[in-house]
Amino acid sequence: MFLTECPRDAMQGWGKIIPTQQKIDYINALMAVGFDVLDCASFVSPKAIPQMADSNEVIENIDKSLSNTKLSVIVANLSGADKALKHEAVDILGFPFSISEVFQHRNTNKSREEALDEIIKILTLTKAAGKELHLYFSMAFGNPYGEAWSWEEVDFWANRFSEIGIQSIQLSDTTGVATPEIISELFEKIPNRYPEIKFGAHFHNRYEDSYAKLKAAYDQGCRRFDSAIKGIGGCPMAKDDLVGNMPTEQVFNFMQMHKIDVQQNLLHFESAYNMAKDIFHF
Repeated sequence: MFLTECPRDAMQGWGKIIPTQQKIDYINALMAVGFDVLDCASFVSPKAIPQMADSNEVIENIDKSLSNTKLSVIVANLSGADKALKHEAVDILGFPFSISEVFQHRNTNKSREEALDEIIKILTLTKAAGKELHLYFSMAFGNPYGEAWSWEEVDFWANRFSEIGIQSIQLSDTTGVATPEIISELFEKIPNRYPEIKFGAHFHNRYEDSYAKLKAAYDQGCRRFDSAIKGIGGCPMAKDDLVGNMPTEQVFNFMQMHKIDVQQNLLHFESAYNMAKDIFHF
């Protein structure tokens, strides 16, 4: 299993500003766990997401000698990509592309076609810098805005991005609307059409819904999962009531139940979990 831990997703919507040093210490504790990827920061407007205003300082103080974990950051435009690529430590740029036109405007102030044009430019930059570009297909399983949804619409955009050379897409349940049936449908139908693209799951859900969603994706061949300790966080641009992330501890529980090899250091994970308690007060 390919696991991404998302402290950025956990922190960005947190109401109280987290001190920079506390962020650095927490992220370094997560680095020691040995996740495949750590989604650690974002280069977006500090007015929109004030919690992420210290991303430059945070990244410069992450100790990459602790593991082989790759560092991922979120960007929403070309300017953000330029800033992110100034950091040698950054391995991956993630861009939130929305299947929902409403949410694309709400999240990045662009239409989907405008976002596609921006992604093409960012892809050129990342290739030149020897970095990776991952897309998050926000609202991939439906949306709360009353817009029509179908798996064919998700497939349409997967095809568009396949044509420009995107090689990694996380199908994202941004507001927790996905059912196991819809998850199963998407992972059954879409990844096999684009073998050159690595597809994964980025779920937002209630704690008790974790197992059913993980199993629906896993049974259809998904092996790439994003999560955050205790499920803290969500997208602050999505709606007023945030739906939390997939809890990392639930992913580990799922893996152990199904006798899937856990390559991460669970003792270090316990230490990071205890640090998260101090930050997020759970």
